[in-house]
Amino acid sequence: MRLVVGLTGGIGSGKSAAAEELARLGATVVDTDAISHQLTAAGGAAVPEIMRQFGSAFVDATGAMNRKRMRELVFADAEEKQRLEALLHPMIGAESARRIAAATGPYAVHVVPLLIESQGYRERVGRVLVVDCPEDFQVARVRQRSGLPEGEIRRIIASQIKREKRLAAADDVIDNSGSIAALQQQVQKLHEKYLALAKA
Repeated sequence: MRLVVGLTGGIGSGKSAAAEELARLGATVVDTDAISHQLTAAGGAAVPEIMRQFGSAFVDATGAMNRKRMRELVFADAEEKQRLEALLHPMIGAESARRIAAATGPYAVHVVPLLIESQGYRERVGRVLVVDCPEDFQVARVRQRSGLPEGEIRRIIASQIKREKRLAAADDVIDNSGSIAALQQQVQKLHEKYLALAKA
């Protein structure tokens, strides 16, 4: 049985930076966000169903899902959020399972923002790795990256599982409140630990 590490953290915590570093060290990284983007991009497998269920206003001129419009809808209406998740989650789950099965690295890293909230994903991983930082760091990073207003970022953070709950579910934690070099040092140590676990 291959070692699968579930990597999670709140928006702007630095999941991508940690995953990139683990990939650089040789782990196979399977990222549900990347899969979701592929499914909802122009020509993506989810687009016809998005068009059918939500209407043509939610598909842009390029043939991709209109992310801005969909984000506004699902953050304003919990039922619409559930409807979108019911459409996307099975497709993302199936594709990520296929990629993990085909992984060639010594261990796989499954990047799942909602890992702890999602039963199906929690059961797929042998260890939970949480990338953590204070909320103000998250807000600053997301603002810098996406230009979203602070109020909207804090609403997204509030809609995610509480930081304490995420940390309580962790087997391993990366504290990403320092420099990129500090993150890389922590990742290097974990990589060595995971290599040993994968061999065991």
